[in-house]
Amino acid sequence: MAAALRLSDLREQIDIHAIADSMYGLIGELYPICRSITGDGFRTTLKGIQAHIPLTIHEVPSGTPALDWTVPKEWNIRDAYVKNSKGERVIDFRQSNLHVLNYSVPVQQTMTLAELKPHLFSLPEYPDWIPYRTSYYKETWGFCLSHNQLMALPEDDYQVCIDSSLEAGSLTYAECFIQGQSDDEILISCHACHPSLCNDNLSGLALATFMAKALATVSTRYSYRFLFIPGTIGSITWLARNEGSLGRIKHGLVITCVGDPGNTTYKRSRRGEAEIDRAAENVLKNSGTEYEIVDFSPYGYDERQYCSPGFNLPVGGFMRSQYGRFPQYHTSADNLELVQPRYLADSFAKFLAIFDVLENNRTYLNLNPKGEPQLGRRGLYGSSGGASHRELNQMAILWVLNLSDGDHDLLAISERSGMPFEAIQYAAERLADGGLLKEVISR
Repeated sequence: MAAALRLSDLREQIDIHAIADSMYGLIGELYPICRSITGDGFRTTLKGIQAHIPLTIHEVPSGTPALDWTVPKEWNIRDAYVKNSKGERVIDFRQSNLHVLNYSVPVQQTMTLAELKPHLFSLPEYPDWIPYRTSYYKETWGFCLSHNQLMALPEDDYQVCIDSSLEAGSLTYAECFIQGQSDDEILISCHACHPSLCNDNLSGLALATFMAKALATVSTRYSYRFLFIPGTIGSITWLARNEGSLGRIKHGLVITCVGDPGNTTYKRSRRGEAEIDRAAENVLKNSGTEYEIVDFSPYGYDERQYCSPGFNLPVGGFMRSQYGRFPQYHTSADNLELVQPRYLADSFAKFLAIFDVLENNRTYLNLNPKGEPQLGRRGLYGSSGGASHRELNQMAILWVLNLSDGDHDLLAISERSGMPFEAIQYAAERLADGGLLKEVISR
């Protein structure tokens, strides 16, 4: 019987650029859908994901308590517009679903420009872009439009229509679970609630989808749980419903904004020195590309819920340009031109490398710690430096032997030696095969 494919083998065999093209294709397919934190747009998005991976879909009724929150009413929208006195649509939901303030209550009335303006939102600093705005927990209505559109509106009587519903329904979220050799889990979470925004929302969703598809083909040490949730209320609801099993989560990542040209950014977990933090920093340090590591703050995406003090899960944030720090953020310019397959490919490769580190990080004990063992007669005398991770590197062997005292894991040895994790891992595997190391099982 053939040995099961390992994650390290998968990294060498897959065509990441072909996967990135498929990710970009999924983004293009889902881009037109008007999503929100509840409703049919979210469900339609999950159906698109289900074409690639199996999902378990959960419906949580409106009014359900979720920690200090309550699951809100369900919102759906069919059409929305502002017409001038000639009957022309001067603001049209059919042209862009960003034109409507997300979660707007129904409205049907005629008003003057002065009466309409308090309900209009634009970006004077980017006059051609439509902003993305929401009002999830305050019942109101509004329209978003380019500042140039706003300035061009003449005095007139305007017919305003928002054909929406806000009523009892449910909050939807989905999970894809991949069983590993252990019941210990790696949690991957992405929000799937934004409308036509590609980098902030769809890029993370696409990466999670195709990462789950890839991981399902290999044998893994950890189990993997992928969450597709509405932002904030989704993670809070999931935490409330799964509080008793959170001890299984050993590592986690929140992913978003992974398709733009910015440098990769990693946001540490609240713990700061969790294994996921160390693994991500190790991968980025050895990636050969520019990157940024930022400390945890209680602002951002759902990592702030997973890392709230009552849970304090080891969950970091993985992105390229950080939220709020690229001009296209939450605007119509976050489109299919901003996100590109080559950036998706780079993010996918780094994401996979982080998992590879977590899968292979071990702590060993040197079984021959007094002096250096004779490596030559064991076939372990490798090159003197600079070897690839699939070649035996003598310096990696020496570092592993010296620091395998039961207290240093392979990540720590990589950090201390300055050598890539792959070289350290391969040296440890060969030393263990040669009877010189014994794995220390964590308590």
